Parts: sequence; C-alpha cells; structure tokens
Amino acid sequence: MSQAVHVQYTHLLRTSTLEGWKRIRSLLADQGLDPATTVLVNLFPDGGDLEFGQCIDEDGRVYCFDLVYEREAPKAVSKAIVRNWTDITDTWQEDPLQGEIADAFMWRPPARRTVLPG
Repeated sequence: MSQAVHVQYTHLLRTSTLEGWKRIRSLLADQGLDPATTVLVNLFPDGGDLEFGQCIDEDGRVYCFDLVYEREAPKAVSKAIVRNWTDITDTWQEDPLQGEIADAFMWRPPARRTVLPG
C-alpha cells in the first residue's frame, strides 16, 4: 500500500533539499506558517503555470492557495509566488477535496505543547 499524498508531501515539505520544496517552505513561512508543523494536504497542477494546494497549520487552520510560476523560465520554481491565499477553516467540510483534508487531520501529528505547573 502506498502512502497518502499528504504524508508524502508533508515529508517532502519538511525535509527535501530540492529547490521547489525549499521555495514552498519559504512561501509558507511568509504566510506565517511553520513548515516544520504544517501538513501539506495536496499540491497539484491546475493550469499551465499554477499548482493548487491546501495545507493545515499547527493550530488546525486550513488554507488553500495557488502556487504560481512560469514553468518555461529558467529557475522558475525559485521565483514561485503564492496567490489567492484563503483561510477555509470554517468551510473546508464543503470543499470538493474534503475527504483528503479530513484524512490529513486524522494523520496530523499532535501539536507539542509544554504545560507549566501553575
């Protein structure tokens, strides 16, 4: 059995040294997300020069976005930008990809929090 896409993509997001994954880490950080705790639900081509993605942050907020770059340009992936960054936390259950998002929530490692004695 192969791993779910969110497991594979989250692993690549957190560990890959390839330029594209480095750029995605940087772009997520620019949006205020920590790539070390973010789950990348999916990322797939959605037209010529863009990919559609969804992610879940450490606090359980769900976002969708477009990753835009000119595929034919030299080093295009290192110049990728995020467009249409949208918080869909309150509406993801109505999303056509709700099953993938729900699976990613179930798999998502628990947040690590330290509780100090009062």
